[in-house]
Amino acid sequence: MAYLSASAVRADAVFASDLQHRDEPSAGQVRQAVAAAIWAFGCSGCAGRVAQEFGDHPETAVIRMRWARSVVREAFADPAPGPGPGAGLSRIRPLALAGRQAAVSEA
Repeated sequence: MAYLSASAVRADAVFASDLQHRDEPSAGQVRQAVAAAIWAFGCSGCAGRVAQEFGDHPETAVIRMRWARSVVREAFADPAPGPGPGAGLSRIRPLALAGRQAAVSEA
């Protein structure tokens, strides 16, 4: 059985959704459409719709999938940490915890 990444599943869901490129959906609309498509069709149902379109209309399916992958990347991108209190701690904290865990296991 093949396993897809979260971004591949999301792209399939956008592809299977009613979203259109011309509507220029916001990140929130994309996230909502992904949730709705996965709820309505399931992950395999979204993939099945993608496969059907690639079989029936490969020229337009390629364009739609490129767009779907692009909007998924934008809608689900991790926000860059901004300046201010705690900025950058996400990189430091795992190291601090690793040090604590090593000290505990030595005791």
